[in-house]
Amino acid sequence: MSDHSIAKDVRTMLRIAVPLALAELGWMAMSVVDNIMVGGLPDSALAIGSASVGSALFYGVAIFGLGLMSGLDTLVSQAFGAGDWKEGRRALAAGVALAMVVAPLLMGMVAAGAPLLGIIGVRPEVLVGALGFNRVLLWSLPPLLVYTTFRRYLQGIHYVKPVTFGLVTANLVNVFGNWLLIYGHWGAPAMGIRGSALSTVIARIYLAAVMLAGVWLRDPDALRGLRPDFQHMRTLLNLGLPAGITIGLEVGIFNLATAVAGRLDAVSLASHTIALNAAAVTYMVPLGIASAAAVSVGKAIGAGDPRGARRAGWTAIGLTVAFECCTAVAFFTLARQIASVYTHDERVISFVSVLFVIAAIFQLFDGLQTVATGALRGLGNTRTPMVWNLVGYWVIALPLGYWWCFRLGWGAVGLWDGLCLALILIGLGLTWVWARESARLTA
Repeated sequence: MSDHSIAKDVRTMLRIAVPLALAELGWMAMSVVDNIMVGGLPDSALAIGSASVGSALFYGVAIFGLGLMSGLDTLVSQAFGAGDWKEGRRALAAGVALAMVVAPLLMGMVAAGAPLLGIIGVRPEVLVGALGFNRVLLWSLPPLLVYTTFRRYLQGIHYVKPVTFGLVTANLVNVFGNWLLIYGHWGAPAMGIRGSALSTVIARIYLAAVMLAGVWLRDPDALRGLRPDFQHMRTLLNLGLPAGITIGLEVGIFNLATAVAGRLDAVSLASHTIALNAAAVTYMVPLGIASAAAVSVGKAIGAGDPRGARRAGWTAIGLTVAFECCTAVAFFTLARQIASVYTHDERVISFVSVLFVIAAIFQLFDGLQTVATGALRGLGNTRTPMVWNLVGYWVIALPLGYWWCFRLGWGAVGLWDGLCLALILIGLGLTWVWARESARLTA
C-alpha cells in the first residue's frame, strides 16, 4: 500500500471519526460538568461521591440499552454501502420500535436495582444522596434511547454534523440547567445534586429532538410511516444483544467498582470518581473512532470491498494508538492539575495522582479493545468481544480487584489494578481477533 493511499485512508477515517469523537466527548462532558458543579456544594467529597454512585446505578442498566442499538451501525452502514436506502430505513424503524419496547423495562430495572446499593454496603450518607439523584436521572432514559437510535442511523449514512451540533449545544443546556437548579439561581429551587440530575434529563430531551431534526433534514423519507417488521427487529436484536452485553459488561464493571468504592472513606470514593471521570473522557475519543471504524468497515463490506474494510479497521486502530500514547503522557504529567479542576481538597488531589498512574498504563489497551470491537462490529461479529469482556472483567478483574482492595487492604488502588489487568488482556486479545478476521477477508 503506497504512502498516498495510507494518507488517503487516514483522511477518510478522520472525516467521520473526528465528528463522532467530538460527539462522544460532548456526551461525556455532561457527566464531567455535573461532577465539577456539584463539587461546588459545601461538602464537595460527599456530593461528588453521591452523584457518582447514583450515576453508576443508572448507567449500569442504561448502557445495555444503548448497546442494543449498536447493531444499527452494521445494518445501516452495509445498506448504505450497497446503495439500498430502503433497507437502511427499515433498520431505523426496527431500532425505534426496539427502543420503545425496552425503555420502560430498563427504567424498571434501574428502580428495582436501588436496594443493591445498600446490600453492597454503600455508606448511609452517600446512599441517601445517590438514591435521590438516581430517582430523577431515571427519566432521562427514554430520550437517551431515542437519541442513540437516530444518531446511529445518521452516522451509518455518514451524516454526522447534526450529532456534533447536538452534543455541543446540549452541553450548553446542561451547564445552564446545573447553574440554575443546583444552586437555585433566578428564583429556581436549590435542589443540590438532584438539580444536576434534572438538568441532565432536560438536556437529553433536547438532544433527542436535535437528532430527530437531523434525520428529517437529511432523509425525511426515513420518518414517513415508520413501520417496523419483526424480521428486522430480530436481526437487530441478534446483532445488538451481544453488543449490549459487551458494553454492559465493560461499563458495568466500572460502575460496580464505583459502588464498591462507596464502602471506602469519602476521600477514596471521591478520588476514584475523579480519576474514573477523567479516564472516561479520554475513552470517548477511541469510542468515537470505534463508531467510525464500524460504519466504515460496514460500508466497505456492503460495497463489496474487503480490502477497503481491512484498511479501515487498521487505520482506526493506528489513529487510536497515536492518541492514547498522548493521553498516557498527560496522565503521568498533569495529574494534580486535572484533579484540582474538580476539587481543592488536597487529600483527594494527592490520591487521584496515584490512580492516574494506573490510568496512564491502561490507556493504550483500553483504546485497542474499543476500536477492535468497533471494527469487528462492522463485520457483523458482536459475539467475540462479548466473550472477551465477560472473561476479562468478570472472571479475572472482579475477584482479583476485590481481593486486592479488601483482603490485602490496597483500597481503591486494588480495584484499579484489577481493571488495568483486564484491559491489557482484552485489548491485546481483541486486536489479535481483528487481525485474524481481517486477514480472512482478503485471503
